[in-house]
Amino acid sequence: MAKSTENRPGSDAHEPGITPPPVPPETSFNKKSKIGTPQARKRDMPEGLWKKCPDCEEMIFEGALEENLKVCPKCEFHYPFCAYARIDSLVDAGSFGELDGDMISVDTLEFTGTDSYAAKLEKYRNRTGLSDAIIIGTGKMGGQKLALGVMDFNFLGGSMGSVVGEKVTRLIELATEKRLPLVIISSSGGARMYEGMFSLMQMAKTSAAVAYHGRAKLPYISVLTHPTTAGVMASYASLGDLIISEPKAMIGFAGPRVIKDTTQSELPEGFQTAEFLMERGLIDSIVPRHQLKSKLTKYIEYLGSNCRCAAS
Repeated sequence: MAKSTENRPGSDAHEPGITPPPVPPETSFNKKSKIGTPQARKRDMPEGLWKKCPDCEEMIFEGALEENLKVCPKCEFHYPFCAYARIDSLVDAGSFGELDGDMISVDTLEFTGTDSYAAKLEKYRNRTGLSDAIIIGTGKMGGQKLALGVMDFNFLGGSMGSVVGEKVTRLIELATEKRLPLVIISSSGGARMYEGMFSLMQMAKTSAAVAYHGRAKLPYISVLTHPTTAGVMASYASLGDLIISEPKAMIGFAGPRVIKDTTQSELPEGFQTAEFLMERGLIDSIVPRHQLKSKLTKYIEYLGSNCRCAAS
């Protein structure tokens, strides 16, 4: 292979007479990074095994994160938690029976945009394995039977459309009929804009169902996770006899940026966080995720004297 020569005394630099053949790329057999160098560490580290905590910026082993219920072991930052995993972490093994799992939304308004509403629904069903943004059913927690609903933010931001509203209402009505304590765990960006007024109507429907449940003197515990906002927070999520939250969850109606732009004023530090709202009496308790089952079990036992909570 011809190479261009350097200027040496007594010789003239000149271009090679022929074009040299292309040099084949060096494979891992020909060239290896030295052990311990950043390049070697980057090349040898498989993707998806580590995550960087957005709060403390520590690198966390994915397996350790899963074992810790998606809570950072360094700073206790609570990552989003999918609905099925949350249910598994709360109910007694083998006790949960899902209801209305085949109920799906339809594109009544024929909403169009970058993608149609129907296309978005199909995409999120395939991505999450969920039929919509909530799972409902009955199960046992600490041997006590209850009605449980768990929202999943991974499905269209946990937004409430007609299916979510209908499933929440059916769950509440079942709890009232069977005299069961009710627990709903919310994580939502609010009403689903693709369904227009059909979505907003769910706020009144679910709130009315909660009122009937309360008249029967049956307990309803609302659990707020990050984020719980807008139409969901303005309806059934804020109507619990007991309202608890995960740490540092954002809770409110409009977002902080919208409020700041509208009022043209600076917002207090920690505005719309669970800690901020608890100081002002809007939340009863802040419970870390790994303590949630034991706390809910105690709350249900205390509040559920009017329920037929047979362990059988």
